[in-house]
Amino acid sequence: METQELHRGRLIDHLQLVVRDLAASRAFYQAVFDVLGIPIGGAGEDYFWADELFVSTADSVAAQGHLTGRHHLAFQARDEAMVKAFHQAALAHGGQDNGAPGPRPYHPGYYAAFVLDPDGNNIEAVFHGAAQRSVPSVKITF
Repeated sequence: METQELHRGRLIDHLQLVVRDLAASRAFYQAVFDVLGIPIGGAGEDYFWADELFVSTADSVAAQGHLTGRHHLAFQARDEAMVKAFHQAALAHGGQDNGAPGPRPYHPGYYAAFVLDPDGNNIEAVFHGAAQRSVPSVKITF
């Protein structure tokens, strides 16, 4: 067995979205992840994944034949320029505007943009202002 590595964030281990049109979702998320610097980790006939997000068709084993409902996912951005680029890429690849890039009142320095993905999920990119991370992620090797 080859050694594999996973990088995990702070709270969520993983999320799964079950979508109607995998190709449309793949095009949307590929464009968004290219801007955010997140590689697609793997793909199969009825799924793809990147970091902690798994996207599949209802035919996948884990989906058990059901689409997921509307969700709100927020991806971290390095700066305001990345939030703007996320918004542009999402709109150019099937996303619908749900809040143009700009400051939000959630806390000082919160800068975000919102789009609806091809299945109506509310997808956000957020920059929380200048900060320093203790580590980029938790690395799991198996």
